[in-house]
Amino acid sequence: MIRGYVHQDFRPVADQLEKQLGTPRAGGAAVCIYHHGECVVDAWGGARNQGGEPWQSDTLAMSYSTTKGVVATLVLALVDQGLIDYDDPVAKYWPEFAQEGKERVMIRHLLSHQAGLHGTRDLVDHADRMLDWDFMTRRLAAARPAFPPGTRPGYHGLTFGWLVGELVRRVTAGTVNDAVRKLLVGPLALDGAFIGAPVAVRPRLAELLRAETKPVSGARSLSSTLGRAAWSVFGMDRSHLKDALLPHGSADLYASTKLLDAEVPALNGFFTARSLARMYATLAEGGQLEGTRVFSESTIRRATEIQSRKLDAVVGFPMRWRLGYHTVGTNRGILPNAFGHFGYGGSGAWADPDRRLAVAMTLNRVAGTPFGDMRMARIGGVAARCAERRRST
Repeated sequence: MIRGYVHQDFRPVADQLEKQLGTPRAGGAAVCIYHHGECVVDAWGGARNQGGEPWQSDTLAMSYSTTKGVVATLVLALVDQGLIDYDDPVAKYWPEFAQEGKERVMIRHLLSHQAGLHGTRDLVDHADRMLDWDFMTRRLAAARPAFPPGTRPGYHGLTFGWLVGELVRRVTAGTVNDAVRKLLVGPLALDGAFIGAPVAVRPRLAELLRAETKPVSGARSLSSTLGRAAWSVFGMDRSHLKDALLPHGSADLYASTKLLDAEVPALNGFFTARSLARMYATLAEGGQLEGTRVFSESTIRRATEIQSRKLDAVVGFPMRWRLGYHTVGTNRGILPNAFGHFGYGGSGAWADPDRRLAVAMTLNRVAGTPFGDMRMARIGGVAARCAERRRST
């Protein structure tokens, strides 16, 4: 069932992936892991669509909020090149943003979810509005923060994409996907990383499936799944969750092919596990991989310093936000210095400098909470244990 490459020291990871894909309703998935700059797992298996076609080595999966970690790395690249600084006011690059007290919002506030702009329901009357970039950025430029910038974190589950994405657009004079290609795909030799899905790569896409292997559809189903998961696992206030993540009509939009054509950089990134792992491996290795330096160590240290240890106002959980990355949990506990981003549906990717480890998983059976589920947690736990054993031998 499992294809690809697995180093013998990380064989338990392949066993865990095979176990997860061992039922007819499991769909498909890919896992890629780097340790000490070496690719030790590049494996995939299962079905990429309802028809049972097998997952391929180059299959791309929409990875929801895992996208935010990639966008954060774009900003890291811009900072590293001296084009912007984390302590710059956002309005320096986006003058229209300096309304309703937001002239004090710094780039670090956007990335650490401390801008007070997490609400989406007041911005749009229907989620289809989120496909209109200019509309969303105008609304956010005119919006009033829910609390003073920098005083408390509140997960910008959707607004992160337009806030940080507009900053990227203003600085680079191109789209966010253009920036991904120029600043990440090229320098890191990534095999699949897109915001939205260009027509040329659509034959590579995995079909998103519910647990019963039917295409995701229906607002009630997805909304109730998110709500129940958030309430039971994270103890979230449902009103905050809905305001941040579920504007009217959003569940239908999340399951729609309309997301293939748009840029919604908080949620519609399409990746291979290989591309995510390679990006995070570069961060885990202090900015270089395979003898090529891409980022400076000093910029990575700045980007990965914890900005707040407070409970997140939206998710009710201390996410220990860095500058675009959150803390990493596994089924063996939290890895204190690891950072990355997980996504609804189960995908995720992260780096752990302590273990010089990078782990990524993409999949197509939609399940879990807004921050993934136990599939990624188990893969991460096994990977960490393998890395520890390898280091001790």
